[in-house]
Amino acid sequence: MTRSTKTSVPGVPAAPSLRAGLAAAAAEYGLRPLNCAIPLNTPGIWFARKLIATIMAAGGPPPSGTNVSQVRAGTVRGEWVRAAGVEFGKRAIYYIHGSGYVLCSARTHRGLAARLSRETGLPVFLTDYRLAPEHRFPAAADDVAAGYHWLLTHGFEGKDIAVACDSAGGHLVLDLLVQNGTRSAPQPAAVAMFSPLLDLTLSLAAEQELRKRDPVISARAAARLPRQYTRGLPADTPRLRLTVPSGIELPPILVQAGGAEMLSADARHLHDMVRAAGGSCELEIWPGQVHVFQALPRLVPEADLALRRAAEFLGTAFAARTEVEQVS
Repeated sequence: MTRSTKTSVPGVPAAPSLRAGLAAAAAEYGLRPLNCAIPLNTPGIWFARKLIATIMAAGGPPPSGTNVSQVRAGTVRGEWVRAAGVEFGKRAIYYIHGSGYVLCSARTHRGLAARLSRETGLPVFLTDYRLAPEHRFPAAADDVAAGYHWLLTHGFEGKDIAVACDSAGGHLVLDLLVQNGTRSAPQPAAVAMFSPLLDLTLSLAAEQELRKRDPVISARAAARLPRQYTRGLPADTPRLRLTVPSGIELPPILVQAGGAEMLSADARHLHDMVRAAGGSCELEIWPGQVHVFQALPRLVPEADLALRRAAEFLGTAFAARTEVEQVS
């Protein structure tokens, strides 16, 4: 597969802001050594979960007036997140958080979901899927599929759902889209992916690190996380090493990644793979940005701009679906 060479997009800054550069440097010398050293035993996982929760809360807390309501419906767990003034209607965002399958939760991503709700004017259903090592494959994938089916059976049509995700959530969403396509299930109207993880072995990331060192964590250390989810399974297990069948029906996809992160390689590979299969995929590599920078508006001014662009992409997709319905 030909590697994408697309490096600049109109509207995406050509260089990082001073604050973004300082945030990357701080991560390089403070966070990366810690992330690489944390053991993935029980105390280490507990500490890593607390660490990422603290970073997310400090870097991107929910805006004032955010409304949160818990959902517990059979195997579906999550929460509705609505920015101030946002009401329920016929459309919604389904958000699948990242975590390397191990670390995060609906609570850690509440701020990001609330800001996405504010930008889109839509309620966001933030799934709280089961984590490894307590729950291994296919627990998380099954929970994500269950959450999407729950929305379809509780007042929302596929054409009125947009999906957003980050990091390992990208792998989970692509799995959902492929499963929908092969089973002729309704696809969402559009998908926005932030720093998606595609290769659970982190081999693509390791190759990228040979060109540019990631300021947050090494590929070798990061690879330990998905192994907690996939332990005992071959790397080429279906639904772990994902491919997109040619001609499969897919919604339009936007992929944003940071130019400083190793998962920019996964973003490029995903973009190329979707397009090779006949799908529509836009790629934005934001120079100098770290992993899931959209979640850190207090640290990185580009976070709000990137999220606004994602909201516009989703809104355009909704409008296009409406036009098609009116014509037909």
